[in-house]
Amino acid sequence: MKFGKDVGFILRKLIKGYMVYFSRGALNSDGRRLFEEAARMIVYEHPELKPLISKARRNPTLENILKIAERVLGGEARVLLASAINGPYYYYRDYEEKFIVGRGS
Repeated sequence: MKFGKDVGFILRKLIKGYMVYFSRGALNSDGRRLFEEAARMIVYEHPELKPLISKARRNPTLENILKIAERVLGGEARVLLASAINGPYYYYRDYEEKFIVGRGS
């Protein structure tokens, strides 16, 4: 599916600003304002996604917002969320079970 650039920019801003736009696992009022702008654009461009958007509007949890962001941004959505939560550095295990410092996107 092809989405407009504006939708991607808004969803990236929403996910990168996780600490600002979410509180207790759900969108706060500022986050809801951004999400509603993106939601209007998505429904206008792709009416078949209206049920998914409606579910996220009723229950604006992080998981529901990520479902929409993954449709628009693909795998980039989870990477953006990880970098928003963990900062620019994150730790992961390699195959030898040693901790390695990685650089986030």
